[in-house]
Amino acid sequence: MASYELSDFDRRFQSISLVAAIEQIGANTLNVGYWIRDPNQLIQYPDLVTAHPRQDFLWEKTCFEIFIGVQGEDFYREINLSPSQAWQVYQFEEYRYPEDMPPQPAYDIELNQLKRTHYGLSVSLDLTDFMATHKLKWANLFLGLSAVLKTTDGERYYAMQHSSPHADFHNKRDWLHIA
Repeated sequence: MASYELSDFDRRFQSISLVAAIEQIGANTLNVGYWIRDPNQLIQYPDLVTAHPRQDFLWEKTCFEIFIGVQGEDFYREINLSPSQAWQVYQFEEYRYPEDMPPQPAYDIELNQLKRTHYGLSVSLDLTDFMATHKLKWANLFLGLSAVLKTTDGERYYAMQHSSPHADFHNKRDWLHIA
């Protein structure tokens, strides 16, 4: 399991720390855990829902995100995971395209498990259809791990890296080759 410290776009903001860990299980399962340290309890969490519904606009509240790109390809997936236990997957043909709002849902990634934990959030995703359709192996994938945190101090944008002049989780330069 590899872990990565995510940083706030505003590097001066040090009140919350966030670490994400990635674990590849078998040929098609991706587990990701997010560990939050929020000693001042600044984060505002959405209310819990039941049955893990797929919902749009989860990023308007506290939301954790996983971006999955493919080496040498423009298309990618954006996975939104709410501490409410709602989730959604979006498909993009290239950088932020199509520009539909909400984006176009994708159904080639399935949720095995999503739960808010005492330390943050844990998710297990089944990438079987996504990887089979595109004839992919783990070595083909790039991941971007990020979070939008609604806090009493405003919105915070956490990612593995921020190379754009504005917080931009869709920027593939900030993603990690996982192989």
